[in-house]
Amino acid sequence: MSGKYDDIINMTRPQYNDLPQMSREARAAQFSPFAAVVGYDDAVEETARLTDSRIMLGEDEMVTLNQSLALLRESLDKKPRVLVTFFVPDARKSGGSYLTKDGIVKRLDEYENEIVFEDGTKVRIDDVISVELMSDGL
Repeated sequence: MSGKYDDIINMTRPQYNDLPQMSREARAAQFSPFAAVVGYDDAVEETARLTDSRIMLGEDEMVTLNQSLALLRESLDKKPRVLVTFFVPDARKSGGSYLTKDGIVKRLDEYENEIVFEDGTKVRIDDVISVELMSDGL
């Protein structure tokens, strides 16, 4: 042999008394590929994430929503349990998502234009698309 590394090619791996031998998987992990462009995978994932666009209610749907809110306002003393579906804007891109909150309403805050639940959750009335009063709350 007349190669460049002939002097070390057949040497055994060094052993140290004070360090345990590293597993084959741990040794291989040292040489695994790394992300050359930091954040690229996150950017691709964020771009691929889908959001919903805000639903614009028609006139009939607005009338139904206003009637439901009026019924809710009238029954606040009975601590009504409701299902409220509302839009949450996305912080990073246009659009958002629709969530449904099930809970007992504490009050309707006319000044802040919010539905306030007993657990402290606040939902902007402008973002609400439906309010359903549950029968056990009336």
